[in-house]
Parts: sequence; structure tokens; C-alpha cells
Amino acid sequence: MKKPEDKKTAVTLDLKLEDIPRESLIGLVRLYSRLMMDIDGFWFLSMKDRAGNEEAIACDNWVWGKVVKKMLRDLAELIGVEGKDVVDFMTVIQATPLHHVVEEKMEALSRNQATLTVTHCPTLAALEKEDAGRDALHCRLACSVTRARHAKLFNPAIEVKCLTMPPRNDKQGVFCRWEYKIGESIPPRTNERHMPPNCTRVRRQSGPKRQKSRSPPLDKA
Repeated sequence: MKKPEDKKTAVTLDLKLEDIPRESLIGLVRLYSRLMMDIDGFWFLSMKDRAGNEEAIACDNWVWGKVVKKMLRDLAELIGVEGKDVVDFMTVIQATPLHHVVEEKMEALSRNQATLTVTHCPTLAALEKEDAGRDALHCRLACSVTRARHAKLFNPAIEVKCLTMPPRNDKQGVFCRWEYKIGESIPPRTNERHMPPNCTRVRRQSGPKRQKSRSPPLDKA
């Protein structure tokens, strides 16, 4: 006589997003957002160990520029945003993975002017805890560049102004604050078009030219 546990039961493995409850789908989006930012963080640390902090930031900015260009377009179409003003941009970035990881507060003064205040940033909090001075450097070389660049990928007429920037002396209060605005005319293009006017770019010190040499491949370990 066969035991009950010996009986074979057919199981259908065909889970679809449509089968998942709404509450679980919301949790899934938040989980995917955290995982995406974790991957970015570990990738950055790997690059920093191999090529240095500033080179890692430059590579990170390049990667996000490529990703965001497509992401903004796809998200706008997905959530039904057809306009190109500041409020439209703010609506779209609320659907990005970063918005579900970083705590942000947005206030629209008009269709063409808004402020964005970051009340908690896990990256900056970790850098402040590290206490190696990378908090100010990272925000000036990364966030100040990418926020302006991403806005202009959505609409070249959007100007970004840095209102509050780390380091935070007391480690209290807001992490950073930004103004997004479309003026009466589009500002002329310059080499500094991706930098908010109030944020100073940290430049590398120029040194003697080195002879070209073939670099050994990076270790995969």
C-alpha cells in the first residue's frame, strides 16, 4: 500500500504579475528599486577600489546618463505624461527607482517652477558615517551633475539650481534641496551646461603628461 507522501501531485509553475495582489506588487516595486540601487552602490565601490573615487563617479555618471535617457521616456509613456514642463518632470521622476529609496519632498510653485527637498538619502548617510570627507565630494561631483543632466534630458529648457548642498555640519536637517525652473528663454549652451550654477565642480589638478602605455587588465576577483 502506497503512503500518502508517495503520491505525485502536478503543480503548475506559472506565476504572472497579474496574479499578484496589489499590496504585494507595491512591495515588489520597492524591493526592485532597493536592489537596483544596491547594485549601483556595489558597482561604484568596485570601480572606486580599482580606479579611484573620482574616476568611479565619472563612470557612474556616464552609466546613469545612458539609463535615465531611456527611463524618462519610457516612464512618461507608461504613466501617461505627455507634457514637458517642470511639474511633468517631477511627476515622472516620482516613478523612478531612486524616488522609492531616497525620501523626497516636492513642492510646485507653478507649472514651470518647483523645489525638491531630500529629507533622507541612504548614500549620504553612509558617507557621513564613514567620516572620510567623501560626502561633500560625492554630492558635488555626482548629484549636482546628474540632477541637472537628467532634467535637461527631459526638457533642455529646465534649469536646476542647488539651494542646499552637503556637507551637513550638524548631520541634522535636510540632506539637500534643489530648484527646478523654466525661465522665459532657454539659456545658451556652454561647457558647464550640466552643472547647477551654485555648485562648485571639483577639478583634477593638472600634472605632467605621461607616456602612453598599455595597462594590464583589471583583476576579476
